Amino acid sequence: MATPKKLTSRSTPIGGLLLFDLPVHADERGWFKENWNRRTMGALGLPDFGPVQNNISFNARRGTTRGFHAEPWDKYISVASGRIFGAWVDLRSGPGFGTVFFTEMSPGEAVFVPRGVGNAFQTLDDNTAYTYLVNDHWSAEAQAEYTFLNLADATAAVPWPIPLAEATMSAQDQQHPSMAGVAPMKPLRTMVLGANGQLGSALRKVFADLDTVDFFDRAGFDVTDSRFFDQADWRKYATVINAAAYTAVDAAETPEGRAAAWQVNAGAVSHLARTAVDHSLTLVHVSSDYVFDGTAEIHGEEEQPSPLGIYGQSKAAGDAAAAVAPKHYILRSSWVVGDGKNFVRTMAALAGRGAAPSVVDDQWGRLTFAEDIAAAIRHLLGTGAPYGTYNVSNDGPVQSWADIARDVYRLRGVDPGLVSPVSTEEYAKPGMSPRPRRSVLDLGRIKAAGFVPPEAQVRLKEYVQGLEP
Repeated sequence: MATPKKLTSRSTPIGGLLLFDLPVHADERGWFKENWNRRTMGALGLPDFGPVQNNISFNARRGTTRGFHAEPWDKYISVASGRIFGAWVDLRSGPGFGTVFFTEMSPGEAVFVPRGVGNAFQTLDDNTAYTYLVNDHWSAEAQAEYTFLNLADATAAVPWPIPLAEATMSAQDQQHPSMAGVAPMKPLRTMVLGANGQLGSALRKVFADLDTVDFFDRAGFDVTDSRFFDQADWRKYATVINAAAYTAVDAAETPEGRAAAWQVNAGAVSHLARTAVDHSLTLVHVSSDYVFDGTAEIHGEEEQPSPLGIYGQSKAAGDAAAAVAPKHYILRSSWVVGDGKNFVRTMAALAGRGAAPSVVDDQWGRLTFAEDIAAAIRHLLGTGAPYGTYNVSNDGPVQSWADIARDVYRLRGVDPGLVSPVSTEEYAKPGMSPRPRRSVLDLGRIKAAGFVPPEAQVRLKEYVQGLEP
């Protein structure tokens, strides 16, 4: 008995199209092969594509030729019996459109075909069985999204071993358009929820150059209403960015606020995570330093949540829910500044009036400008960084709120000495939520992923200079 070859993977000229050499164990009884293994093949580059349906195409006669069909899902294909000549054409919009690859396959080979790559094959033996796993369920609606190419297209110029004039083909396959008549398959889209908030506004700017991002405010998609989940066409999307959140930290301590905080920050995120699992979506969720009690000098991604107040508890619960989605990015931020009402705007307005505020000087952290959270999100998605939790604040020296207030006064040309430091206990008012004393986030992981946040002082100067006098 011959020694079976080793499991290996090979790239091809078509982006994402991977060939696998499969060990086939044969003896006098026949053969056995491990056709698909999520763990070992994943280590060789096979995406964790989440197959939900297994199909088999049985072909009785040598010369049976099928395709080119580019389907709106990923496929993992192998041969169960016989041999085929396989051909693939990139029919996705983009610079790779029209790229061709072909090879012969037997039970010892398999191929991963990304969404939008046209798949075709010709049987070289009688009684050939062609099997494939797909990561979406077939439906008439899904079939309407297929992209086709004629098997005899002169541009693709596939060297079919058996001339097409002698092959067995369906009438439908013979009527597909040539390359010039193909409408390329568009990429899957990104959905942004909470698009009118501080982060949502920043995301609109960061993704302004793309026409594949859909922005929804609460009227367009209310994350607390299951009807919006039921009505959404999730097949169009690859990614959901959740910028919707309940952020009224002190109001969360009231009976009404407590319910609202949990509904938006935990319940809605749980619904999004279930949806991401069901439709193989990437879920991007934004968290907060409030999930910590602030006793650590610096907070790493692996620190266990220990929230002090209702708001922090609801955010910690949302983080746990979001992490259930296999493909998730949780971005943990601190002291967020963006469009709309925030601490920096308040201090700038007070400076403009020459006011002398009392500002807490025993809570420590760094500002996070919404534009940099948005830029980090685009970076993680665009580079395919490992899934998981990333701390994202601006870089630079650790400061207290009083330090930042003085910087704002200075940038406004007002005496920073007007800002009086006060302790948390002295500043506390009835009904206030407890705050973490230290909100400093370790930025090592996001930097290792290739995104280096600008220093907070640089962003603060730009922000204050952009405010009206």
